[in-house]
Amino acid sequence: MSKLNCWEVKKCGREAGGVKTGELGVCPAALDTSSNGANSGKNGGRICWAVAGTFCGGKVQGDFAQKQVSCMACEVFKKIKHEEGAESFMLMKSGQAYHANR
Repeated sequence: MSKLNCWEVKKCGREAGGVKTGELGVCPAALDTSSNGANSGKNGGRICWAVAGTFCGGKVQGDFAQKQVSCMACEVFKKIKHEEGAESFMLMKSGQAYHANR
């Protein structure tokens, strides 16, 4: 079984060449080459919650600290966390700081 990226799970059409890119643009997760390979995904496709500016719930989302609650309830987040397992799952991108108290 291949591991799907967020745009494949959500079928949002915002991946490069997707059906919604003319209307909504290419998703920042699909363009984020710095996250390529994270959680076995293409670009930011399997760490989308840590990519600022993704489009979920009908609006552009902020950074992880702003969208953490909605992302952790998302089926994509839960699926990837389960598939990667506790030992391999990456919550944040390399070099990204997260402070729970903010």
